[in-house]
Amino acid sequence: MDNRTEVREFLITRRARITPEQAGIEPVGGRRRVQGLRRDEVARLAGVSVDYYTRLERGNLTGVSDSVLDAIARALGLDRAEHDHLYDLARTANQGATPKAKPPISRIEPPLQHLLDAITAAPAFVVSNREDILASNALGRAMYSELFDGPGPANYSRFIFLNPRAHEFYADWERAASTNVAVLRRQAGRFPDDRGLAELIGELSMRSDEFRTRWAAHNVHRHFTGTKHFRHPVVGPLELQFLQMEIDEDTGTTLTVYPAVPGSETEEALRLLASWAATESSTDDVPSRA
Repeated sequence: MDNRTEVREFLITRRARITPEQAGIEPVGGRRRVQGLRRDEVARLAGVSVDYYTRLERGNLTGVSDSVLDAIARALGLDRAEHDHLYDLARTANQGATPKAKPPISRIEPPLQHLLDAITAAPAFVVSNREDILASNALGRAMYSELFDGPGPANYSRFIFLNPRAHEFYADWERAASTNVAVLRRQAGRFPDDRGLAELIGELSMRSDEFRTRWAAHNVHRHFTGTKHFRHPVVGPLELQFLQMEIDEDTGTTLTVYPAVPGSETEEALRLLASWAATESSTDDVPSRA
């Protein structure tokens, strides 16, 4: 992805979504010809000249100080994920798409798999910055059986946008789709040199209108905790909390666990799912008779 284009479109879309009233300023002039704030209004809020802000919005973040980035973030009302994304874009502009300390990983070490296997009451996964499921526990594989049964490596983004079954699996597919794209956008800003990530984004942009529309919005998201709703084909509705922890900052690898609320119907559903998974596994282990 071209850094100048990313910077320009990110700043323009952030400026377009905030009104003078939301920014706490008195609109200047008559009929407004732009959606959201004007460049001069952002410049005034950030305490920089209009010419300087115009240079930034044209995609040139070279040499921009942290204090100016912070001022632009405040002027545009950026949240933490968007603020971090602006810093990532500035880092790339100033240093180039330099390789991270470690290349993206495609497998995990045995101790991490042992940790996953020790979690028996909740689905658990290790996921790469490309949204590939690198490993899971037994309950996690049972929960996402629809995803694991698809063609190729298990990948959240391909499942959401290229597999029709995802619309039934996610109780709120629109939210899941928008969140997934926003997470990918943040990872793309953090890892601009990751060719595999760029290829995934290119593939989804070519094959999915839904992805392409969301990608053009330039939204970013930090996805660490919350509640998700699923419709599992075996045990039905699931309402799961989730907690995501980054376990390797250099590669963006995360550990996600989906516990159920104790005493809830979902907790009982997970017990049924674990029993079903154990039955399926034992069936697979039985040799067929000639």
